[in-house]
Amino acid sequence: MTTLSHDHIVKSFDTELERLTGEIVAMGELSAVQLEKAIDALGKRDSHAAQCIVDNDDALDSQERRISQDVLRLLALRQPMARDLREVLAALRIASDIERIGDYAANVAKRSMTLNLSAPVPLVAGLSALAEVADEMVRDVLDAYRRRDAAAARVVWERDNQLDTLYTGLFRELLTHMMEDPRSITACSHLLFIAKNIERIGDHATNIAENVWFVVEG
Repeated sequence: MTTLSHDHIVKSFDTELERLTGEIVAMGELSAVQLEKAIDALGKRDSHAAQCIVDNDDALDSQERRISQDVLRLLALRQPMARDLREVLAALRIASDIERIGDYAANVAKRSMTLNLSAPVPLVAGLSALAEVADEMVRDVLDAYRRRDAAAARVVWERDNQLDTLYTGLFRELLTHMMEDPRSITACSHLLFIAKNIERIGDHATNIAENVWFVVEG
């Protein structure tokens, strides 16, 4: 193979990889917006907005399918090796994690619509801090992926402990509230599921961080 031909293949692969990265980051940003809107709808008891979030989840699913097809095409046509192979495999994994983040955001919206059928629960406000950390983790890890910054990814990875601590505190607070006021058990149960969904979003952000580290460090 001539040097010119090899350079053309490398440049072409880099262009396709850059495009794939852009698609994944855009998908990730959409999932973060879904979470933000779900928490806003929850706080405002806005069932219409919550339903829009649930409906928008199909867009994330479609993006993930398109990215999966692009990854398979890259594997078949380019047969990447070493770091190039890590890049492609990580893209597939990251897209899957982002799709799950979108699913959890939609679940938050669904639960909020059910909550709107009963009296407001004061502890809804406690979810905002939890969601804020999860949202920051998602956005920060997307930036780390875009820049292939392993150190920044590790910071996100380590923030999962903070999210877990917030989740545990909120979990205990909700249980206490349920014991003190049995009438709140149903509503608080929904809040517990919402809190768990947000905590799982943090776990998927951590998975993405691990994949960024995998790409850069091997």
